[in-house]
Amino acid sequence: MLGMVLAIWSTAFGNGDLIPVTYTADGEDISPPIEWECEFEAGSFALICEDPDAPVGTWVHWVVYNIPGGVRSLEEGLPAEDEIEGGILQGRNSWGATGYGGPAPPSGKHRYFFTLFALESPLDLPAGATADELREAMEGLVIQDAEMMGEYTRGQ
Repeated sequence: MLGMVLAIWSTAFGNGDLIPVTYTADGEDISPPIEWECEFEAGSFALICEDPDAPVGTWVHWVVYNIPGGVRSLEEGLPAEDEIEGGILQGRNSWGATGYGGPAPPSGKHRYFFTLFALESPLDLPAGATADELREAMEGLVIQDAEMMGEYTRGQ
């Protein structure tokens, strides 16, 4: 694994920076643009966005998987559909909805972790999976993962 680079970032905000209102429930509530670098062959990628600071426990904001191994970005404002261009599948967030649900913290500053997983192969998992179901399906197939984090406070 030495020298195998996997890195994730967004052109909308830097790691550890505030997430712009556009990508939150207080704004347009659209998914941010996500890009990554992968210097090794991956069969597919998966992405989970979670808020570990939610009062009810970790809140899932976005579940995306079966991103083809040759893809290196997700465009801004992906449609909230089970299957999007290129055979990419989206799962259910903690609201029980498909696709991205932006930050909407009830109080205080919350952290939002975007974790990208490079997998050996696509997953035999139907659209609409939860983050837990995705994690279970990825077991033993994760080559490497990378993470970035954005913060959001209402009324910032």
